[in-house]
Amino acid sequence: MRRKIRVVGAMIERDGKYLITQRPPHATLPLLWEFPGGRVEPGESDQEALARELGEEMGISVAVGARVIHVEHAYESYDIDFCVYRCQHTGGAIQHIRVHDHRWVRPDELDSYEFPAADEKTIGKLLGL
Repeated sequence: MRRKIRVVGAMIERDGKYLITQRPPHATLPLLWEFPGGRVEPGESDQEALARELGEEMGISVAVGARVIHVEHAYESYDIDFCVYRCQHTGGAIQHIRVHDHRWVRPDELDSYEFPAADEKTIGKLLGL
């Protein structure tokens, strides 16, 4: 049976720009850009996972709001069940703990960055919102 991985991402907006982060060079899908987040561990809610991941990856705290996007995507060896939530940055300066880099970008600039396939779908939906 194929593995299904539940992943959550944060859509953090500031002055009309969205926070995107770059995956580390040694990670799966190295150096691609994405909405910050990560996988949901057993027994965790999406909201708990998102708050934990953003703390671990960047040292920031967030208030998790409404789910804005849900996509499913089949990669070669596993399936992703991916939900993006609108989040409010509530504390901490962004540090590159487990991210390679970050940028604040306008929706019309997102095309200039290379995203994994599952994220490409969310961006298509985001631009259509």
